[in-house]
Amino acid sequence: MTMYLRIEQINEDGLDLEFEAPPELFPVLSEMIHQEECRFTAPVETALRAIRIDDMIDVKGTLNTLVRLPCSRCLKEYETALGSRFELTYVRRLPGFQEDLQPDEAEISAAEMGLIYFEGEHINLLDGIQEQVIMAMPVRPLCSDHCKGLCANCGQDLNAAECCCNRQQSDSRFAVLKNLKLDDE
Repeated sequence: MTMYLRIEQINEDGLDLEFEAPPELFPVLSEMIHQEECRFTAPVETALRAIRIDDMIDVKGTLNTLVRLPCSRCLKEYETALGSRFELTYVRRLPGFQEDLQPDEAEISAAEMGLIYFEGEHINLLDGIQEQVIMAMPVRPLCSDHCKGLCANCGQDLNAAECCCNRQQSDSRFAVLKNLKLDDE
């Protein structure tokens, strides 16, 4: 399966496309699956609209999929929906620059401006969509906002049952100051 956008297909009204791709098609997602960081339970569904603006191609779209992740507190695997709205802008050259100026000679890079270079008559959307899926992943996945996690002493899942450990919250960095006595002068 290829996720290409052919430039000649974009007319003055734009072009609507839909893709459904297995997560294994995306190199970084495939590596995450292989490393057992997550498991996708649905394909990556993408709907987008491409519009040509001079030498730029503006792509707006949405993506949706389902993924199983380990909870960062209790380590139990749970399923969550990933969804995102995105906008990607593809260019053949930086707008407003001279034709003979090389892209690496510009004071500001295309990436810093949020632009993605392409060559030829096709745009490979794979990397851009893959990046959007990764950005939609939770930084700290939680099975529930109320997840109590694991006991730091015995490892008991505190969602299932309480343990007998003394789990007083104290910051050991300041424990030495507990008995500090100051002289009043």
